[in-house]
Amino acid sequence: MATLNFIEQGLRVLDIERQALSDIAQYVDENFHQACQLIYDCQGRTIVIGMGKSGHIGNKIAATLASTGSPAFFVHPGEASHGDLGMITKNDVVMLISNSGETSEVLNIIPVLKRLGAKMIAMTGNASSTMATLANVHICIKVQKEACSLGLAPTASTTATLAMGDAMAVALLEARGFTADDFALSHPGGSLGKRLLLTLKDVMHSGKNTPIINVTQTIKDALIEMSAKGLGMTAIVDSQQQLVGLFTDGDLRRILEQRIDIHTTRIDVVMTKSCTTATQDILAAEALNIMEQKRINGLIIVDEQNHPIGALNMQDLLKAGVL
Repeated sequence: MATLNFIEQGLRVLDIERQALSDIAQYVDENFHQACQLIYDCQGRTIVIGMGKSGHIGNKIAATLASTGSPAFFVHPGEASHGDLGMITKNDVVMLISNSGETSEVLNIIPVLKRLGAKMIAMTGNASSTMATLANVHICIKVQKEACSLGLAPTASTTATLAMGDAMAVALLEARGFTADDFALSHPGGSLGKRLLLTLKDVMHSGKNTPIINVTQTIKDALIEMSAKGLGMTAIVDSQQQLVGLFTDGDLRRILEQRIDIHTTRIDVVMTKSCTTATQDILAAEALNIMEQKRINGLIIVDEQNHPIGALNMQDLLKAGVL
């Protein structure tokens, strides 16, 4: 039985696909610019159509376009011929994907697209193909060879197609001035959306759950409040309910080393007077950066009058999916 060298074959495939990506850089040219301009100016959606492996890649390209500010969806060419062409309007741009440029299922729907008046972008490996000739713009994705040793399975060509689609999507993203907040709006259920959309108001403990004691109370009172609220800290306020300090688990460890009487010593003797605070409208991700930079485990949230209105710690950010 012959020795199976999976590593050698795997590296060979990566070398071929790496070369394919290098080769298609030459096709990011005026045609590429024109194709991006068509999508940028489009008053409708970008409809991506492809058969087989090109269809799988087309589905990914459509998803990437849609999530980066260019409304798009994928239509299977077989389904298109049986009613789904009704999803396409004259205001749409249709991206046709086929390595050969001669895929019959895709070619069959081009006359209807022409009649609709929809603009077409062909992405093929053959600039002389029927699809390339009939489209408004052609983007070449020609590769020297497939990574498959038989030269049959779409491998290097699909990698090149996907990369070209990514190049278009990101170029359009930049042109539209698409921001991280815009991206989060289309990803509200994911961890990225949480990082970008959640504010401290969404995750902080507030009302009766905010640990607060008066500046005239003792260390013992502070420990009782910290135990009750479970955040490892308590805010210290004056008679006007304004924040004047903070007492944390770390402060407790330090005073125990000094053998201070927790029953009689006022909290203002041992509290941290210059403490880091935040407002409820800042992003949770921003608060995380503050806590990491300051090397602290919690934050007191204050209003415009410096009244404590909430608190949170690293565990809250972890539970919210921000950390």
